[in-house]
Amino acid sequence: MHRRRFIIELAGAAAGVALAPSLASSASWLDRRRRPNVLLIMTDDLGYGDLGITGRTDYRTPVVDQLAREGMQLSQMYTAAPVCTPTRVALMTGRYPARTPVGLHEPLTTSPTGLAPDPPTLGTLMKAAGYETALVGKWHLGTLPPYHPLRHGFDEFYGILGPGADYASHIDVESREILFQDGTRTVRTPGYLTELLTDRAVRIVSRRHARPFFLNLQYNAPHWPWQAPGDPPYPDTLPWARGGSPAIYARMMESMDGGVGRVLEALRRRGLERDTLVIFTSDNGGERFSHMGPFSEGKMTLNEGGLRVPAIARWPGVIPAGGRTDQVAVTMDLTATFLALAGARAPAAAPLDGIDLMPALTGGPGAVRRELYWRIFQRRKQKAMRGGDWKYLQTDRGEFLYDVAADPGEKRDRKAEHPAVFQQLRAKLAAWEREVLPPIPLDPARA
Repeated sequence: MHRRRFIIELAGAAAGVALAPSLASSASWLDRRRRPNVLLIMTDDLGYGDLGITGRTDYRTPVVDQLAREGMQLSQMYTAAPVCTPTRVALMTGRYPARTPVGLHEPLTTSPTGLAPDPPTLGTLMKAAGYETALVGKWHLGTLPPYHPLRHGFDEFYGILGPGADYASHIDVESREILFQDGTRTVRTPGYLTELLTDRAVRIVSRRHARPFFLNLQYNAPHWPWQAPGDPPYPDTLPWARGGSPAIYARMMESMDGGVGRVLEALRRRGLERDTLVIFTSDNGGERFSHMGPFSEGKMTLNEGGLRVPAIARWPGVIPAGGRTDQVAVTMDLTATFLALAGARAPAAAPLDGIDLMPALTGGPGAVRRELYWRIFQRRKQKAMRGGDWKYLQTDRGEFLYDVAADPGEKRDRKAEHPAVFQQLRAKLAAWEREVLPPIPLDPARA
């Protein structure tokens, strides 16, 4: 599509968007006059063990490690899927990705589809609740005008629409465009992509705000292509997922950690630290140069290494510093938490699948028992369910039952010892599948 037509279509549709979701009362412990700013920092393909605080030793992440000391770690944070697009669908909708057609794409590749803005998604709901909204970084929920971030309630967008971009040339691997600035206008700005995203986030935080803000900072790092600051762009014909080294990965991570530090420093300079909930996490487990800590496998699998990610929440004076919660959490919970803080509620036609995490983050009574479900079909057929400490897993190697509290590495199959638990979780997963959309058939060429 020509850029001029893209801009005209986007502007015309944005003018007709209705922003009128109903508002709910805020959580009982929250004074509405203290509705916080919300800063969500979501990294891309960051393994659970890729931070100093979670065990990485061959490079340092002092900023994020300090953020964990100033806030609370969520030791049992899951993503809604082990790959980009479905997890981002879950964040924007607050619902299992399999409830939404685009959430069945694992991930979304060159396609005429994307995330529809109706029912209203996270950006729209936050904006209607009185928040300034901005998305900086990766979108990966559709490249065509009907699915653009500006259709989803974001006042501004600076970043890439596809799954990734060359860190030096900024060429999007899907849309083939350069960085989008101010939503629709592409720009050629020299610099390293992670640093440019940081620059824009710092600018947003540093300006005067008449209302609370929701800044969704979606770093592309440390997703491929494997390029560190100062590296040249890849030749256009080279598969970008090749190359790299542990040393390059380390420099990518150090750049991102430094970028987080600059954004947090901007909060401090503006005197906004005590008025801002900061969440740091990842969209799925890592690959290639990542460490997954005690967990097995990684990205594109439903083993713990593909789904368990680091997560930190900081809100000085509200969330105790240096804490840790074992509350089982998932991507959709972030959506539910942000909407609760904003005093917004999801539309009745699309009820949330997540829960408000603030009780757990503020030292409330014991953890809430969860039942969580996953399914992925596009590489190899996999299904999983977690109920309490038990996890049912189905892969091309068979069916398994793990006690993930005692066995986070999923080394000991317990189905023979606990057949009733195995059958119960298996039946619950089958019932959940009947509630959601059927999967896109497995592509034999990618099996």
